[in-house]
Amino acid sequence: MSDPFRHHPGLKGRIKPFAESYFRTITTEQVRATLAERGLPDSFPFHPDAVREGLRREALAGHAGDLWVFAYGSLIWDPALDFAEVRRAHAPGHARRFILVDRHGGRGTAEAPGLMAALDHGAGCEGVAFRIAADKVDRETEILFRREMIGPGYHARFIPVEIAGRAARALSFLADHDDPSMEGDIARAVQVRYAATGVGFLGTSYDYLASTVAHLAEVGIEDEDASALLEDVRTYRDGRAGA
Repeated sequence: MSDPFRHHPGLKGRIKPFAESYFRTITTEQVRATLAERGLPDSFPFHPDAVREGLRREALAGHAGDLWVFAYGSLIWDPALDFAEVRRAHAPGHARRFILVDRHGGRGTAEAPGLMAALDHGAGCEGVAFRIAADKVDRETEILFRREMIGPGYHARFIPVEIAGRAARALSFLADHDDPSMEGDIARAVQVRYAATGVGFLGTSYDYLASTVAHLAEVGIEDEDASALLEDVRTYRDGRAGA
């Protein structure tokens, strides 16, 4: 069997093994129980299983063979997928934007919202792509959709990507601007505050941002906006610590 990390050996040991990922077995009921344990309101508009499965089948309609999944945020370091290959990838016409505001308990709350990334329209986005073998696509996408499409916020779409200089298409999750959690016009100062202070059962928004920057760097990618945001967040946190 070929080494999935043969093209990027530096990622070996930095991407969580799928069998160890919390997201491998995530369910709506599990998230609701976690929120209840933490005394948080069950405010997230979860998709019923049948709706989510319908969205998955719609997205994959007509697809055959191996599947590339384009990752731009937490999927980079914790994809929860049994993949055959990981490669640096470029998504033309898109951009990684930190516009997804979490008020539901994942990485922020209503009192202290958190911030995460979404894939939006833009000049181009550098990320990584995971290749899932054809015989595992059905099982792995069921797991993937339970995570990414647990509720509204994203559109699951195939997008054009470039991998090792070759054109391909990959499944990814794009910002749904009809969802109130997607704040496309969020001010920079608000981004900084949310990324610096948001905390939930998945961890902190700060760790999310720092991990995104660090794992992109591992494959030679510097996202100037993400790096600048991280620098601003660290300055904000240092200021609060010294106050």
